[in-house]
Amino acid sequence: MKKRYLRLVRQTLKSLRHRRLRDRPWWQAISKPIANRALWIPCRDTVATGLAIGLFFAMMLMPFQMIPAVLFAMRFRANIPFAVAGCWITNPITTPPVLYCQFALGQWLRDKLLVPMPDFLTKVQFEVPGVGYLNAASFILGMITSGVVLALCAYPLVHLFSAVMPQHLPVRRRKPVPPGCGT
Repeated sequence: MKKRYLRLVRQTLKSLRHRRLRDRPWWQAISKPIANRALWIPCRDTVATGLAIGLFFAMMLMPFQMIPAVLFAMRFRANIPFAVAGCWITNPITTPPVLYCQFALGQWLRDKLLVPMPDFLTKVQFEVPGVGYLNAASFILGMITSGVVLALCAYPLVHLFSAVMPQHLPVRRRKPVPPGCGT
């Protein structure tokens, strides 16, 4: 499995440096931060952060979920492949049940915990055939809540996996910052 991962990383980094694109300034501005090898090497902390970011964006109903996941992974120095892979849990097959569960979670939070929502969202309703009327406020609340809960669950699960199987997900120490170089 490690060999396949490394082959995937090499192929992806090679495609980012394609000869037809590498000399274009706009492509260099995009691909240079993504091609940082430190963001592609799996270790416990970067994988945990990358998976948490990917799972959060997987729960958001938006097109091209992987783009903000990669941008946030670059910003927080997380593992980019795991951030992208976390977005794949919502696909055309899993999306309808996930969306319905998000609505049900949001409705439960609004009914039982009396979570307030803006008036303009509570007035927006849409009809889903075979399900009935769904409220936008409940859906948005459920979407954000499920994203945060999955992201918070991913981090300790990756750390637990690393503790149980350290040979698969090693702990890499950060290099100390020399004095006078800032934090």
